[in-house]
Amino acid sequence: MLTILFFSLFLIMLTSYFLYGSFLSKNFQIDDSRQTPSHTMNDGVDYVPAPRAVLFGHHFSSIAGAGPIIGPIIAGISFGWLPVLLWIVIGSIFIGGVHDFSVLVSSMRHRGDSIANIAGRYINERGRKGFFVFVWFALIYVIAIFTDITAETFVENGGIATSSILYIFLAILFGLSIYKFKITPFIGSLIFVSFVFVGIWLGQLMPITLPSKKMWSIILLIYCFFASVLPVWFLLQPRDYLSSYLLYASVLAGILGILSGRFDIKFSSFKGFNSPQGEYLFPMLFITVACGAISGFHSLVASGTTSKQISKESHAKFIAYGGMLFEGIVALIALSGVMMFGGEFLKDKGPIQIYSIAMGKFFEKIGLSENFGSAFGFLALSTFVLTTLDTAARIARFILQEFMGGIGKVNRYLATFLTLILPAVLVFMKFKDQSGNLIPAWKAIWPAFGTSNQLLAALALLTIYAWTRKNRWKNIHILFPMIFMFLTTLTALFILILKFKFSVVGIIAVILFLLAIFLLFDTGFSMVYNKKHE
Repeated sequence: MLTILFFSLFLIMLTSYFLYGSFLSKNFQIDDSRQTPSHTMNDGVDYVPAPRAVLFGHHFSSIAGAGPIIGPIIAGISFGWLPVLLWIVIGSIFIGGVHDFSVLVSSMRHRGDSIANIAGRYINERGRKGFFVFVWFALIYVIAIFTDITAETFVENGGIATSSILYIFLAILFGLSIYKFKITPFIGSLIFVSFVFVGIWLGQLMPITLPSKKMWSIILLIYCFFASVLPVWFLLQPRDYLSSYLLYASVLAGILGILSGRFDIKFSSFKGFNSPQGEYLFPMLFITVACGAISGFHSLVASGTTSKQISKESHAKFIAYGGMLFEGIVALIALSGVMMFGGEFLKDKGPIQIYSIAMGKFFEKIGLSENFGSAFGFLALSTFVLTTLDTAARIARFILQEFMGGIGKVNRYLATFLTLILPAVLVFMKFKDQSGNLIPAWKAIWPAFGTSNQLLAALALLTIYAWTRKNRWKNIHILFPMIFMFLTTLTALFILILKFKFSVVGIIAVILFLLAIFLLFDTGFSMVYNKKHE
């Protein structure tokens, strides 16, 4: 049953790429004769044209992270697998894919500007500043959360720390090989991807151990500083490209394992509109799944780093729309880990553990060791957490530079230093739960982060709607996703305010709610005003 269902959904995703993806390309008038910013503004640091496959690796590694794996598993256990499955498929095709594709195209057409800067062109200066503040703080949450999660992971498993450090050195060598020594991407991939898998093996043989989580946090923040300021071809782009092969291998093993495994569906298809934690299916399902269907962070990657490296306009369909559909497939594989086990088996198991066990079963079906599959899934997931972290640091630097006057006018070292101050403060703060027990920083910040991430997607769609309306293009496919995301996220923020009241999370929720309302009404006012004065 699982095999037939998954195969059918895979075909739907593939068909959507060609049909709906082509519709979007035609609607946005994709034309390769129009030069992209990576060529017209090539500076050798941030604006650098990249081969399509290399850029897809960077883009996909950056947007994927842990979101499309952890979110669907949590939501599936809470509400049942059917509503999660429907949201992943519908969301990634008609909402998330549209969001990612349209933001990348709009940034290409606006000199590689961030979505926040583009908002200022079609809303007003007040809206631009408000958007910048919202985006920058959202990225601060991302950096703080993933610094804390990564440091915690490195403490628990020194082998992952070793593998991650090896990836960094391999990425530098790969970048030099491609851009300085002119080795073809194909030959370079054969050599260095092989070394990546060797790095997994060496990591487990030579685990690095440090005395405390705080030391790893400091090292990670220092790494973020260099990842932000070094030329993109030197570290970020090749590192994400090489790391992407871990996820490609995981996805391939997952697809082949599901198609050949003949697994039965043992978990409940629908468990009700209320979760055991007292959360409602609407809006929490759509907030929890996050990257598996749509994510505001994707808009920051698309308009932050990807738009500055894309070589041709026609690559946008493959990189942005195709990347979102591929992420939807990752989410379906993760959800399969819930579907194939009974409720008792999943009890007291976390999302990462469930995913690792499922990957072990999939690897076993294709003739490999179940233990190796479980370890591989865990390592691949942990690696992608780190790629999200370093990309977020660079994008946050872009945002601050644009806010302060422009990427070319504000020192990148200063902007990066200022960006990393708040995450450092948050990571080293002590947080307590409602019972007074100390909890990790990421757990305290996560509720506000999850909602702000989806609200950012709504604001990005609002900006795209204003842009397409100005150009008199068809935009109903932008309008309805935008309305749905605003209803979902504002409802979720209101629930957070009632739940957390005057705590740190509650205050953050109030600020985000008021800022979103301000931007929504200010945009509406600007549209009406501009139409009257056309």
